[in-house]
Amino acid sequence: MKYFSIVIIAAALAGCSSGAAVPEKKEKKQSLPIARIEQGGLKSRVEVPAQLAAFEEVSIFPKVNAYVKTVRVDIGSRVKAGELLMELEAPELEQAVAQAKEKYARSKAEYAIDREHYLRLLEASATAGAVSALDLSTLKTKMEADSLVSNAEKANWQMQEVLKGYLRVTAPFAGVITERNIHPGALVNATDKTKPLLELKRINVLRLQCDIAEQYAGDLHDGDTASFYLGAFPGKKFTGKISRRSQNINPGLRTERIEMDVDNHSQQFSPGMFATVRLFPKTSQESLYVPATAVVTSTEKKYLLVVRDRYIHQKDVITGTGSNGKIEVWGDIQAGDSILATPNDEIREGPLQ
Repeated sequence: MKYFSIVIIAAALAGCSSGAAVPEKKEKKQSLPIARIEQGGLKSRVEVPAQLAAFEEVSIFPKVNAYVKTVRVDIGSRVKAGELLMELEAPELEQAVAQAKEKYARSKAEYAIDREHYLRLLEASATAGAVSALDLSTLKTKMEADSLVSNAEKANWQMQEVLKGYLRVTAPFAGVITERNIHPGALVNATDKTKPLLELKRINVLRLQCDIAEQYAGDLHDGDTASFYLGAFPGKKFTGKISRRSQNINPGLRTERIEMDVDNHSQQFSPGMFATVRLFPKTSQESLYVPATAVVTSTEKKYLLVVRDRYIHQKDVITGTGSNGKIEVWGDIQAGDSILATPNDEIREGPLQ
């Protein structure tokens, strides 16, 4: 921003005393820097704390009561989606599956016999008086009931098979085992959720999560570039792009959560690392801004000293976002107005001297 000065010249007149000449005093110049009110988007810099998190993570708990038979992974193990992580054993569950299968087979056979009997009786009923209508109706009802029982037994058998499948614990996605709290021989309880058997995280891509104050959140968009710094890498700058916004303001903190996807195929980052994110939100193109030093702050208000036709006017303003020595202002002012760049509360309205 350009500045120019208005020079106030104070001249002292020579006086006489007893015929002796008094030396002429030197001129004193006082410089009052002048600035202009500018208009446009003020690019500001915002730094907020952030943290790296796994792109996906899951705590693995048992779904059935069982004993741990084998554990195929440990902390740091890299696994693929669908890979077997551990095996459990439950003899009573094996027996339940066998019993359910037998019951289904028996009910299915009974239904088949009743159906065959009904079809033969139905064929015989074509001869008048050969078969009682009541006997035919009774047999049909029994056949339908056996069909329902067979279907129920089949569903029970399938459910037991599903429970048996829970004895094989597999990875829901590719990642790294970050926690293991179980060993072979241990009894696990499906109702105990205090500590997971295993913790799995996907870390080839990480989420950089931070909360942005609502006054800046509206100026950020998906795809905007941001830089971040990690405590584990002092002085090293990393860059990323905003991948998603929560579109929700936390009513308690008045912030909005944003996330950036950080590529981590090199495995140099780890979930949980602390970071500082540096963003550059931009204000509206209609905003007015001035040097921060031009705003006079008193106990009652904030104001600018506007110079028009060599007359100083005091204009009350409201301030907004500040950056790089400039600050947004709103009030009875216009773009291009001249203002005192470094005023103080001793300067009053009136002619510019």
